[in-house]
Amino acid sequence: MLAKQGRIGHVRPMTIETLIAHYGFVAIFLGAGVEGETSVIAGGVLAHRGLLPLWSASAAAAAGSFVADQLFFAAGRYFRDNPRVKKIEQRPAFAKALVMLEHHPVLFIMGFRFLYGLRTISPMAVGTSQVRTHTFLLLNGLAAIVWGALFTGIGYGFGGGIERLFGNNVSVGKLLPIATVVIVMLFGVAQAVRWLHHRHADRCVEKAAGRPARA
Repeated sequence: MLAKQGRIGHVRPMTIETLIAHYGFVAIFLGAGVEGETSVIAGGVLAHRGLLPLWSASAAAAAGSFVADQLFFAAGRYFRDNPRVKKIEQRPAFAKALVMLEHHPVLFIMGFRFLYGLRTISPMAVGTSQVRTHTFLLLNGLAAIVWGALFTGIGYGFGGGIERLFGNNVSVGKLLPIATVVIVMLFGVAQAVRWLHHRHADRCVEKAAGRPARA
C-alpha cells in the first residue's frame, strides 16, 4: 500500500481512488495508444464514479490514439526502408489495408481504428501511400475525437448500469470482476466484427486482382 506523508509527520494511506485521480489521465493516454478500447472504457467507468472528469478522460483517450497513429504514419512515410517496416509490409493485412484505402480513402482513414486486426498496420500503410500528411493529420484527429468520445461514453454508460444494478456504494474493487466479464463479451463481439471486416477486405483484394469474389 502506497502512503503519503502528512503535514504533522504521520503517514496517510494513498487509496486506489487517489492514485487514479493523480495518474488516471496518463494511464488512459498510454492505454489508448498501446492497448485500445479497454483502457478508454475503464476511463469512462471511472468518470461516472466521479474519479475523473468525463471530458478530460475522453480528451486523454483521443490524444493517446491520435499520437500513436501519427507515429505509425510517420514510420511508413519517413522510414519505409527500415527493415522492421519492410517486414510489416509483407503481411497480408498490409495489402488489405492498401486496397481498402484505395477504394474508400476518407472512410478508411476515419474508420481504421475500428477495424480489429488492421488498426496498427493501417496508419503505417497510409504513410506509404500518396495521401498527404496534412490530410491524414486532419482526418486522424477527427476520427480520434469520435473514437475517444464513443468508447469513453460506453464506459460512462456502463458505470451507470452497474450503479442501477448494485447501488451507489459498490466499490472500485468490486467493479473489476464485473468489468472482466464485460470485456470478455466485448472481445467476442470484436472478434465477430474483425471476421466480417477481413471477409470484406478479402473481397476487395480479389476484386482488385480481377478474380471472382468468394461467396
